[in-house]
Amino acid sequence: MIDPKFPLIDLHRHLDGSVRLATILDLGKRHGVKLPGATVEELRPHVEVTEPQPGLMAFIAKMLWTTRVLGDGEACRRIARENVEDAKREGIDYLELRFSPWFIAEPHGLDPVDVIAGVVEGIAEGTQATGVKVKLIGILSRTYGAEIARKELEALLTHREHFVALDLAGDEANFPAPLFVEHFARGRDAGWRITVHAGEAGGSQSVWDAIRLLGAERIGHGTRAIEDPALVDYLAENRIPIETNLTSNVHTSTVPDLPSHPLREMLARGLLASINTDDPGVSAIDLPHEFEIAAPAAGLSREQIRQAQINALETAFLSVEEKATLRTKRETIQPAS
Repeated sequence: MIDPKFPLIDLHRHLDGSVRLATILDLGKRHGVKLPGATVEELRPHVEVTEPQPGLMAFIAKMLWTTRVLGDGEACRRIARENVEDAKREGIDYLELRFSPWFIAEPHGLDPVDVIAGVVEGIAEGTQATGVKVKLIGILSRTYGAEIARKELEALLTHREHFVALDLAGDEANFPAPLFVEHFARGRDAGWRITVHAGEAGGSQSVWDAIRLLGAERIGHGTRAIEDPALVDYLAENRIPIETNLTSNVHTSTVPDLPSHPLREMLARGLLASINTDDPGVSAIDLPHEFEIAAPAAGLSREQIRQAQINALETAFLSVEEKATLRTKRETIQPAS
């Protein structure tokens, strides 16, 4: 289902939701963290999700075993480098990788600035080794509230040149967008693009608030947007993209199953929706799986799947020149016979 002549792109992937099980085991030993398993197979059911969880926060809890083993900047560097290596193995040409430095720093009381420095170094190593193009998105974790988000924003601003965009993620239902208006005004002033998790654990109003209050240019998930015809029309008319995540939305119980996912309808109604992984390490999937297995199960036609692939390039936080370079590079690669 993937068009080999077009770039393969993941716009919505979390760094700490994409960590190898073997790496978690190794870092657990290095940092004296008692894990719920001594082998990959023993650890797997505690980190990976294979059936729907009771909600978004239960899904996020699976990621806590990852953050518990990130005991220093070196550990952050390693998982960042491995993220890029794994993207290469998936055949990804361009990756927008996002993370909350506070969420990663909290278990070991790290300085979020040191977390960012480690990630930046690891990404640089990974891109040099693989040729995969990567841009970073900084997350403000709404779960900690507005004051911690201010501190997290300050940390991100110390490395502002290494980020392309600012995001808001976490407990959407209990920490709505109005709490973070000032934060995102500062993010826009810093020259960052804006993408916001909305319409996943919250309803369509959350999407409206992300756009009107925070200046969102793209919406992460946006699953509930389809419930509001006026919002769908607004998204289509203003060409505001949706970063959809099929398997993840089932795992968080945002939708009951893949055939119920609104992506097919989004594309049919002209929305700029793309297919992404969210947390492939937690969902035990990769981007080819989402295109080749999840998308057909969600009722997408071959042409709709191709359109979602095209939409990812169109809506990526890249310059016109960078998009053209990715397209040219992919078109020169001959698919295997």
